[in-house]
Amino acid sequence: VQLVESGGGLVQPGGSLRLSCAASGFTFSSYAMRWYRQRPGKERELVAQISSAGGSTDYADSVKGRFTISRDNAKNMVYLQMNRLKPEDTAVYYCKARLLTRWGQGTQVNVSS
Repeated sequence: VQLVESGGGLVQPGGSLRLSCAASGFTFSSYAMRWYRQRPGKERELVAQISSAGGSTDYADSVKGRFTISRDNAKNMVYLQMNRLKPEDTAVYYCKARLLTRWGQGTQVNVSS
């Protein structure tokens, strides 16, 4: 199992970023996928989840209406579109397959003016 996150960076409050996660080593289309984040000094938290076929999504209350999770099973990719970013969204973001234990290296998102 390999998960490689990308797309993080520095963005001003109110801005947008799109994170990507490239997955390999397992049957991607069989697994629900999740995005987590770990904010400074905080525990890792679940941000968003998408079902294996992409028809169902769930979000943490803190990001609902601002973030959108999506996937492309033909490319073994999962995405997190983040809009109207806030300083409190600053974190390392990770993708993970539900029910599998492997984590990627994460991608850093900094929201600051």
